Amino acid sequence: MAEKKLTTAAGIPVSDNQTSLTAGERGPTLLQDHHLLEKLSHFNRERIPERVVHAKAAGAHGVFTVTQDIAKYTKAKIFSKIGKKTEVFGRFSTVAGEKGSADTVRDVRGFALKFYTEEGNWDMVGNNTPTFFIRDAIKFPDFIHTQKRDPKTNAKNDTMQWDFWSQVPESLHQVTILFSDRGIPKGIPYMNGYGSHTYSFINANNERFWVKFHFKTQQGIQCLYQEEADKLAGEDPDYHAKQLFEVIEKGKYPKWTFSIQVMPEKEAENYRWNPFDLTKVWPHADYPLIEVGVLEMNKNPENYFAEVEQSAFSPANVPPGISFSPCKMLQARIFSYADAQRYRIGVNFERLPINCPHATKVNNYQRDGKMRFDDNSGSSPNYEPNSFGGPKADPAYKEPPLKIRGDADWYEQKRGVDDDYIQPGNLYRLLPTDEQQRLIQNIVRSLSKAPKDIQKKMVEHFRRADKDYGDGIAKGL
Repeated sequence: MAEKKLTTAAGIPVSDNQTSLTAGERGPTLLQDHHLLEKLSHFNRERIPERVVHAKAAGAHGVFTVTQDIAKYTKAKIFSKIGKKTEVFGRFSTVAGEKGSADTVRDVRGFALKFYTEEGNWDMVGNNTPTFFIRDAIKFPDFIHTQKRDPKTNAKNDTMQWDFWSQVPESLHQVTILFSDRGIPKGIPYMNGYGSHTYSFINANNERFWVKFHFKTQQGIQCLYQEEADKLAGEDPDYHAKQLFEVIEKGKYPKWTFSIQVMPEKEAENYRWNPFDLTKVWPHADYPLIEVGVLEMNKNPENYFAEVEQSAFSPANVPPGISFSPCKMLQARIFSYADAQRYRIGVNFERLPINCPHATKVNNYQRDGKMRFDDNSGSSPNYEPNSFGGPKADPAYKEPPLKIRGDADWYEQKRGVDDDYIQPGNLYRLLPTDEQQRLIQNIVRSLSKAPKDIQKKMVEHFRRADKDYGDGIAKGL
């Protein structure tokens, strides 16, 4: 039987479905990669009306307070002086489940924050893990399909995820985190948050630094064992959302310490890991945490739909002094998140009270569209250039050029053959013995439901990370 050729929706053959088109091996993704854009655009429209991912969530308002001076790294006004406070809205979610799913399932947790700064909104759209399963966004729709329901049975199917992971070894680091104790937090106050991607800071001298964002819980990490989580899923499926609401109502406001890792721009070229690879961390021994401030969530929403369900985040929203990196996943999310919100809520989603800037005024030439509920900018001109005092771009906000080299091609983003196994093995060896055993048990519980050939592939991946790790899973199976 002849092998089917993958095509676009227009029937055009696809040359590569595993890597995005980039400018050089580490360069940014090119807009001309129409297959990537089609995959992401179609994926964003697969469910109506709830979010495709991060559908189940809790939310709260809060405040961010600067505690340390980081002006040498960034000119962002949110960090301009010690003691400065900025209003924040946070949305904390599971990823794979639908709106009616249980809070205490084993899943990555979304950790999305909207900072209402005087230079516009900063959306820090992260997770409770410092890494992710893939490093190229072209794989994202396929990966999320493995976390959803079997298209035939409409039931969850462990085989789908293990089949994918067995053929994508870059996922091993995140799989190890997911099946560890941290895969099921005891509550939103008891988990960390991370920007996960590498971002950039730009200072007043127009110098660029690569940065990682960390929100460390001041309540301490606390997790649920699988048995406890399963019990709660049946007895109290909204456990996390209710818990967050109740602790805030009682005035026991959860707090996180916001810290950063900083890498000078030049050091990225020769660092032992690709610093823009989302499946990797920067070891703290190389780039220690630098404290910046404290996040406190201290006010519950008055109306869930208006404030939590209609809240919309996009990594594209960064004020001057905070910017992007060549991370392939981040480059695609810059497009994909706002595109998903325009589909889900409408083209004027950022006009809604929960999403609009609170500390500055919007000036642009966007007009009309569904649900335009303000004055639509009245009689002011809707084009530029114009002779009637319309807003103009300011070259002062121009970022320093990003050096790019290499040919536009489809690059597999790694260096050595063992790159995808070193950090998962290091993580396994860091865990206490009892947690190693629970990690193995959690994996075996799920992997045992997959076919034997997939089990064997995964065992070899785990062995390459750490022999004891793989042998323990093999024994359990």
